Amino acid sequence: MKFYLLFSFLFGYSFVLQAEAARRASQAFVPRMLRRTLGLFLIGVAHIVLLYGGDVLTTYAVVCLILLAMHRVRDVVALRTAVAIYAFVVVSLVVSAVFIDRATFMPTHGEALTNAAGQTQLMLGGPVDIVRQHIDGLGLLVLQAVSLQGPTALAMFLLGMLAARRRLFSALPSRPRLLRWIQIVGFPVGIGGGVVYALLGADTNTGAVAVGVVTAPFLTAAYVAALVQLMHRGRLSRLRNVLAPVGRIALTNYLAQSVVGFVLFTGIGFGLAGRVSPPVLLLTAFGVFAGLVVVSDWWLGRHRYGPAEYLLRWFTNWRRPTAGSGSNALGGKQLREVRGGRE
Repeated sequence: MKFYLLFSFLFGYSFVLQAEAARRASQAFVPRMLRRTLGLFLIGVAHIVLLYGGDVLTTYAVVCLILLAMHRVRDVVALRTAVAIYAFVVVSLVVSAVFIDRATFMPTHGEALTNAAGQTQLMLGGPVDIVRQHIDGLGLLVLQAVSLQGPTALAMFLLGMLAARRRLFSALPSRPRLLRWIQIVGFPVGIGGGVVYALLGADTNTGAVAVGVVTAPFLTAAYVAALVQLMHRGRLSRLRNVLAPVGRIALTNYLAQSVVGFVLFTGIGFGLAGRVSPPVLLLTAFGVFAGLVVVSDWWLGRHRYGPAEYLLRWFTNWRRPTAGSGSNALGGKQLREVRGGRE
């Protein structure tokens, strides 16, 4: 619940930046954004079928159509709509937890283990088995998108759009007291909610999911506040230069993580599905991300866009982007400002 809320918020933030880019290019924003949304959806479909059945890009693309229809609403309307959507999701989860018996539509513990074993065997099979395993999960993916992920993503889209209009991140570094209070409140509430969520049974308990939905935004905000502080504090500000490349090609890295997982866990690759302990899996995740940080910096030293961003930009503008190369493909003055910590 933490990461995709943040990513959804940033999606809404970048939505405003896309509108500004369209104005600078003297292009009509709505057709341009529709092409971008379609491109994102097609990438998501390919991602689901070939690499990973838990894709979020298709959900973002569909929900973005609603955001596009609302992009001219006033700030107060965007805020009220976001709060109303999120509150509706929470209330519906609480009502479901009280009045609906999950056993009527969810597998028992034993059935779930049997299903998981079958899914693992498909992952360890050949290309047809792997694609089948991905497609078999579409029903659950759609259910999650409609009932939880889609509505909460839309709420975050609207908040991100509002934050971009108010230039939130431009002002945050100069408001240390606000950042401290976000952490003071966010970490205890968010971590406490995570503990309760786990103790109640996580996704197997609708009440636990409701607790997670309520408390996850607090922990997300605390993470952001902590990172903003670190990135503007003395020598630790170098962290910006380390993380900036991996963030600039976030779509490529999102897909790259699926490629790495595909190679590590499927039968086409090393076939490690079901054979990796949680501690080793956690270390693997850190290692993969560290590798992506290094590769992203190397790539942007030679190319202007990541591979996925290049394709999406091509589809969005309906013309081949200027490739560019070297020094993160920024202008000299911009690059010096980034390295000097002034941007």
